[in-house]
Amino acid sequence: MSAPVYVLGGAQTDFARNWAREGLSIYDMFRETLDSALTKTGISPEQIEVGHVGNFVGDLFTGQGLIGGFFAEAYPELASIPTSRHEAACASGSIALLSAMRDIEAGHYDLASVLGLEFMRNVDGRTGAEYLGAATWKGMEATHCDFPWPYMFNQIIDEYDARHGIDCDHLKTIAKINFDNGRRNPNAQSRNWQFQPQSYTDDDQYNPVIEGRVRKMDCGQITDGAACVFLASEKAARDYAAENGLKLEDIPRIKGWGHRSAPISLDSKLALSAGNPMLFPHVKQIMTDALGRAGFADVTDLDGLETHDCFTITEYMAIDHIGLTAPGESWKAIAEGRISMDGDFPINASGGLIGLGHPVGATGIRMLLDCANQVTGRAGPCQIKNAENMATFNLGGSTTTCVSLILGVN
Repeated sequence: MSAPVYVLGGAQTDFARNWAREGLSIYDMFRETLDSALTKTGISPEQIEVGHVGNFVGDLFTGQGLIGGFFAEAYPELASIPTSRHEAACASGSIALLSAMRDIEAGHYDLASVLGLEFMRNVDGRTGAEYLGAATWKGMEATHCDFPWPYMFNQIIDEYDARHGIDCDHLKTIAKINFDNGRRNPNAQSRNWQFQPQSYTDDDQYNPVIEGRVRKMDCGQITDGAACVFLASEKAARDYAAENGLKLEDIPRIKGWGHRSAPISLDSKLALSAGNPMLFPHVKQIMTDALGRAGFADVTDLDGLETHDCFTITEYMAIDHIGLTAPGESWKAIAEGRISMDGDFPINASGGLIGLGHPVGATGIRMLLDCANQVTGRAGPCQIKNAENMATFNLGGSTTTCVSLILGVN
């Protein structure tokens, strides 16, 4: 890190809400989230010097582009600040964060608002799947299926099976852990959902097949929602600490980051890694980058992870790619209970994309906010005991764009 970047706090929406049914717009979502973040942190609008937005497909779901212009609509005090919108599919929020970090590290600005949002529950499921398929290589892959992303991630299950073997019961355990964690989260889309024991089996009634070996409970949610955080320079963080009776070391700091990209097509990625025990070597590299920049030797030096589980196989892949197990042995961390809330390395204490929900453009920002709450002891019923350093892993497409951030106190 060329200069320290601090997280002053923020807010997220209730991911169970359906904003279209409430008669509300994507602007209403933006404004309410920014209002809530300002209220929770005590920051005044005039203190914001730059605004960044993470959003994937607002243009398709709502017809709305140029979302950065919402800052000035929300508050006249923001009428002349620089703003921009960032798109990297499900990693859009993380790219917005990285861009805000560069602003602060370069000394251009001291306080940035980073807001991610997605408005997706206003169309039917098939239309939504078509819109979200924009992150595949259009016309070149997933051309003969109804649901592009279940189809694509089923190919990852098949590739794991070919290289290492896989028992899909371990994927069902991931689903159960994340739904159970989501039940504790007051903002989780699934917190009031009820499941039967058969929901975590191959029962075609309770857990129907979507594509191949991907079943309903393996899938992340289609979610309306937003999250906002404020990033600050050391100067701004020191001032904020003094104003709020805190010490600078009480404020979470982004200690390390990793950002890598790969070809857009899944076949190209897998061809590049042929013969390698890692399906996606660039994913392993982003964690190596983030740990190195943060000054940690191993992922187990951290206290937990908020990871991308758009499907259970995505989390399964993350477990061995971040180095928690040897390649192909993610099942061991699952079977040994290591990733559960009472394990030595809890994953997705929030519920993740499966239990909490997945408003695409908000996900990377929501992950960072959850990690900030963890390391400051403010995660409520989702709190990991003695958490001091946490990581995020956020991906877009079939691991086309991947980002990891490491956040901690002291």
